[in-house]
Formats: sequence, structure tokens, C-alpha cells
Amino acid sequence: MIINVISSKIRTIWHSLRKAPKQLSLLGIVFSLCLIFLSSCQGIGQKDDGVIHLTLWQAINPPANRDVFQKLVDKFNQTHPDVQVESIFQSEPQLPKLLTSVVANVPPDLLSFHPEFTGQFVELGAIRPLEDWLDKLPVKSDIRPNLLEEMQLGGHIWSVPMHTSNIGIFYRPKLFEAAGITELPKTWEKLRQVAKKLTIDRNGDRRPEQYGILLPLGKGGWTVVSWFPFLYSGGGEVVTNNRPDLTNKGAIAALQFWQDLIKDGSAMLSAPERGYEEDAFLEGRVAMQITGPWTLIAKSQVDHQVLPIPAGVKPATVSGTGNFFVMKTTPAREQAALKFLEYVLSEEFQIEWSIETGFLPVTLKSAQSKAYQQFINKKPILKVFFDQLSVARSQPTIAGYSRLADSLGRAIESTLLGKTSAEKALKEAQERLDLIWEDKRQ
Repeated sequence: MIINVISSKIRTIWHSLRKAPKQLSLLGIVFSLCLIFLSSCQGIGQKDDGVIHLTLWQAINPPANRDVFQKLVDKFNQTHPDVQVESIFQSEPQLPKLLTSVVANVPPDLLSFHPEFTGQFVELGAIRPLEDWLDKLPVKSDIRPNLLEEMQLGGHIWSVPMHTSNIGIFYRPKLFEAAGITELPKTWEKLRQVAKKLTIDRNGDRRPEQYGILLPLGKGGWTVVSWFPFLYSGGGEVVTNNRPDLTNKGAIAALQFWQDLIKDGSAMLSAPERGYEEDAFLEGRVAMQITGPWTLIAKSQVDHQVLPIPAGVKPATVSGTGNFFVMKTTPAREQAALKFLEYVLSEEFQIEWSIETGFLPVTLKSAQSKAYQQFINKKPILKVFFDQLSVARSQPTIAGYSRLADSLGRAIESTLLGKTSAEKALKEAQERLDLIWEDKRQ
């Protein structure tokens, strides 16, 4: 009987792993499946002391932020003698090990993970819906309204945010000054003009020593998430009625804008899948870079400032949020896990975590608190991201998001390399996704 159960679960996890991001190596997948046989006979460790001991998996980096989180977990444990949380660091990628733990019925109690994987977790039946708990709490109305988008799928709330952030454009003020630029660009057209002025070929060999902006080359997640602010500011979408929708006017315009920057000769392409690296910016080879407040640029000694994402048809950016999921275990363990989530949403947690790490608070009261306002007003760069919170949107939580992001990444890469037009690239990506979604229905 046990073998039959495990075999059934292997088929389930294999179906899920077929949809996983390609960066998950075959070795990791095979290793994960093998672990099922070792793990399935083990129960969840539980000390017989009347206290519920919870495991929490997280991949918080850098280590300094992990230390801040551990300090906050310790505070929870000190004030909740009936519930003790053990925070366990899991280096990326966590997904194979996580799926294995679900199949073997030994998942963690709490999981800190990317909300765009919500759909995959729901399909596996791995996580617990949270609306019956959250709807009863006053703090629900205190969560930033635009963060609710990534908490929900199919009429249910599946996660709560621990922190948020978003993407802007870092720039070199001295290079702006040298180019005679006195006004920051607020629209796509102005950004295009500024990027041209900042592109300089000093020796006339048609190979600029300085480019206006860096664009990320590659099909991976960083390329896609860097493009999302332009998608949203152009009025575009990538999901409509829970299906991929890549050929709308706004999506085409956003990708065309990136291609225009390439055609102008004012954008440098990063090394493949290395669009997050800051070397070119720090060395002055590019004057602008699309990234967030977590970047090492913010800690560097070179001159730097940040500007909001210029508007296509409206101001917008994309949020980068860390969410908590409650895994399906037992009613008692799930209720204990919810106590910790209530603590995560508290002003105490939000204010201390945000001030110590530079992430942005997810509740309005925390953001408006005297302590946080004093902090943010002394951080002009961070305040730009804080002020963008009201126009930040999340990545979709659609089931099969990894397939969507992969097709979208291929379309962006093909367009930036000049292999095809933006419209054609998105049309071909849509056709691939239509086949996948039809196959899923059958």
C-alpha cells in the first residue's frame, strides 16, 4: 500500500516538475525523486513537551538580513511559549526539495517563497488557503491594497507578504551633468532622448565607450522582471482571464520601446543572463541601470541616484515581494503557523525588519509610523522606491507561470538581438503558450 501511495505521488510531482523553471537541473530532480523513498517513512519531528515546534524554510540573503530575521524569530519564540519556530536556511533553488517534502508528507510548516509560484503549489494541493483566518483580522485592511493581487488566485488568499520592494532606474548624476541633462526623464520618449545624449563614442570607431542604459540580455527571470515595469507603464498585461495574453497593444509597445533603445545605439546589452551585474554602471560604461534598492550600487562609493520608471501611458513598476505560505500539515500545526504570520504582519515586525534591511513595509500603519518615517526621510534613494509603492504591481500568480515567463523571456531575447520584431516575437510566444494551455485542458 505504501508503495502504491508513493508511486502515485511520484507521478504527481513529476507532472509538476515538468512545469518547473529550466534552471532546475536534471540532477536535482532525480535526487529529489530518490529522496522520496528515504523521507516517506519518516514522521515530522515533534518534541513531546506540549509545545508545537514549527519548521520554517527561507532563503534570506545576504547573511546580515538572515541575522535580522533570526532575531525577530527569537522574539516571537520568547513571547509564544506554546509555539516555537525554527528558521532553516535553504539555498536556492528550493523547489526540488520542497516538492519532495510535499510528496513525502514531511513539508515545512511555513515557507518563504516567491508568490509567482502560487499556482504550482495550489495545483499540488501543498498549501492552505488563508482567507478564513485573514478575513477576521483588522490587519487585512492595513495591507497595501496593490499587494493583494499576488496573494490571491482562484478566489482564495494563499499567502501573506513579509516585505516588498520594486524596480527603478539608477543613474550617474555626474554623467548626466557632463551631458548637459538637467531634468530627469518622466516619460518613455524623454528616457529615449536622455539615453541618446548619454551615449558617447569618443574615438569615432562607432563603438561607444559610454552607453545611456543597460538592458538585460537572456531568457531568464531577471530579464522578464526587469521588463515588467515597462509592460505595466505601457498599459499592458500578460495574463487575461487566467490565460496568457502577450499580444495586447501595451505589451507590444513595451517590447518595441526596448528594441528602439537598441536601434538607437544607446543601450548596452548585458552578458547573457547577467543583467543584474553592476560592473558596467560602476565603471561608467553605462549611465543608467534598471534594478532595485537591494543592488550593490546603493552601497558603492561611485556617485548614484535613482529615478522612478518613466511612464508610457501611466506611472507603474513591478513589485518584488517575499511571501509566506502555510503548508498543509495538521490543523493544530496550521493554526500555530498562523500565529507566526500574524506576528509578521505586526507593526513591531514590519518596522524593525524594514529599517534593518531596507525592504519596504507591507502595512500602511507601519509605513506611516513615526519611527519608519524618520528612517525613510533620511534615505533619499530608498524614498524613491517607497513613493513608487502606490503604482507597483506584482508578477502574475497564474498556474504555469514558469512556462509563461520562459516564453516571454525568449521573446524579449529574440527582439533585443534583432532576430525579429517585437510584435512577431510576442505572437510566436503566444502561439506556443496557446498550445500548452490547450494541452492542459485536455
